[in-house]
Amino acid sequence: MSETQKSIFITGAASGLGREVARYFANVGWFVGLADVNEKGLDETAALLPAGQWSRHRLDVTDRAQWKAAVADFAKHTNGHMTVLFNNAGIGSGGPIQDMTDEDIDKMIAINLTGVISGTRACFDLLKNTSDACVLYTSSAAGIYGSAGLSVYSATKFAVRGLAEAHDIEWRPYGIKARSLMPGFIDTNIIGAVDTNSNMTGKEKLQSAGVEVSPVSIIGPAAWDAIHGDKVHTPVNKMAKQLAFSARWFPNRLRKQLGLLGGLGDVVKPSAQ
Repeated sequence: MSETQKSIFITGAASGLGREVARYFANVGWFVGLADVNEKGLDETAALLPAGQWSRHRLDVTDRAQWKAAVADFAKHTNGHMTVLFNNAGIGSGGPIQDMTDEDIDKMIAINLTGVISGTRACFDLLKNTSDACVLYTSSAAGIYGSAGLSVYSATKFAVRGLAEAHDIEWRPYGIKARSLMPGFIDTNIIGAVDTNSNMTGKEKLQSAGVEVSPVSIIGPAAWDAIHGDKVHTPVNKMAKQLAFSARWFPNRLRKQLGLLGGLGDVVKPSAQ
């Protein structure tokens, strides 16, 4: 890449939000680091990008040694710079907490929170060496108000939201911003699986209940606006914006409305990083 070209390192780049942000930023001239455990998915993402605009990194975000190796490899392509870390990798699974397995809980925390923290630490030096650098975290509308049936997932997304707020202050002396995206339901594989007790996908269940599901194309412009804007948190789509407004001004009414909707655990199925 050239000395003036900006760069973004994306975890969870093999599908969903990560793939779409990779496509969007590559198409406006940024160099894109693609990182994921899903190597087939990485190849599919890379095929969507202009030649010479990307590097590919196998990365399990729960493995700190792999973080170190992936970031060092990325630095070789970017002259030791990283304009944006899109700390996006995550998984979702739901159900009443008493019915979740220890393994499911531990895995979700390891990927959605500990892996995010490890990434922030691994990328600090590259971000510090880059002007106008930013860490962009993927939180969720489930990080605005706790979601029944998604309590552990929701807790991890509240934690990610807290990281963004803390690091935006903590890293101010280094010229590094921190931002978070808080999307509502987006049309990705996390809601695409068919429930074993139904012939409907999570997306179809949501739509039948009148819940908005936005196209994944919404996320690229949202990420761009977030890293170039002044707000720490960016609710993405109408649902998330309404939730943020209600959580601030009408929390009791919101709690009642969410109670009527019921648990959301049956529309979110486990997905890879």
